[in-house]
Amino acid sequence: MNGQERRDKILSELEKANAPVSATKLAELCSVTRQIIVADVALLRAAGAPICSEYRGYFLEQETGIRRRIVCCHKKDDVRNEFYAIVDQGGKVLNVTVEHSIYGQISVDLTISSRKDADEFVRKTALSGASHLSDLTAGIHIHTLTVPSEESFEAICKTLSDLGILIDHD
Repeated sequence: MNGQERRDKILSELEKANAPVSATKLAELCSVTRQIIVADVALLRAAGAPICSEYRGYFLEQETGIRRRIVCCHKKDDVRNEFYAIVDQGGKVLNVTVEHSIYGQISVDLTISSRKDADEFVRKTALSGASHLSDLTAGIHIHTLTVPSEESFEAICKTLSDLGILIDHD
């Protein structure tokens, strides 16, 4: 299988997947190393493929609803509450972005759309001992969300505001 055939297979696997697919799994399917898959995904993204990544693997962006941004600030212990406030109103957390004084804008795909996703994110963060991206900016961060309606977005904002987490929204 040449490079183009492999990239076509990667896209095909992502199109039919119901959940994120790990680079390791794609490497097994294509009989190559994980590093080759990572490079292929970079090439596919550069060519415009809507491939997103998260801790569980790669997936194709399938956005529905209204896209909105919120600016939040909280301590590490409030991550679960922040995510619950969003997903309980039908929202989906697409990413987290921070504005770092040296590196500029740093953004990471999250794809949190349920309490289960939120719990898994918190669990994996705790197990790994990893810091949150917002630790670089004293807790201040931006989330891009998709929401089913403006009413849902307003309910999310109210809940986050009541929790003392919301700073601003668009």
